[in-house]
Amino acid sequence: MRIETFTLGPLQTNAYLISVKEPSAADDGQPQERAIVIDPGMNPKRLLERLEGVKVEAILLTHAHFDHMGGVDEVRKAAGCPVYIHDLEADWLTDPRKNGSMRWQDVTPPLSTDAAEYALEEGQTLKLLGHAFRVMHTPGHSPGSVSFLCGSHLFSGDVLFRLSVGRTDLPGGRERDLYDSIRTKLYKLSPDIIVYPGHGGRTTIGYEMANNPYTRA
Repeated sequence: MRIETFTLGPLQTNAYLISVKEPSAADDGQPQERAIVIDPGMNPKRLLERLEGVKVEAILLTHAHFDHMGGVDEVRKAAGCPVYIHDLEADWLTDPRKNGSMRWQDVTPPLSTDAAEYALEEGQTLKLLGHAFRVMHTPGHSPGSVSFLCGSHLFSGDVLFRLSVGRTDLPGGRERDLYDSIRTKLYKLSPDIIVYPGHGGRTTIGYEMANNPYTRA
């Protein structure tokens, strides 16, 4: 399994491309590449170029703020794949007031996309690319924020960052929920788990438990 990061849009949002290659049934013998995309942000041209010839199984959204869902339409139309999001933010995709794009018009025009095909919920396991992706509902930054755990890899959206945490002053944010999500869910994972956040560089659960100034008891 290969993980690639594409930092997209004016807010430098991390979109993740997770891919595998398998033998092809075609006569040319070339391996077929399959992938999923997590959080296709705004201005996804570089991501779309990388996806040429790749079979995309799904778009997974950690949450529906505009900088994380801004490229959903382009990627979904190019790849013909379904979108997954937590039900608490299902209508954010279609409503620029809820996804924040109406509020930040100095950064982006109002954004909306078609509804997601599938809903996510706590404890759900998605079978994608031959791997299991566990859905963890981690609210606080937004009510429907989720994190995805696949083996030793955690995609945390805007919940946990390297030496920081997600903001809670946006509509639907709640500081108490954010810290509960981190301390009672994410910090229960193995310290060796690699964290891939929605912004900035990767980290590990153990490093954040020991060093993150926002989550120390």
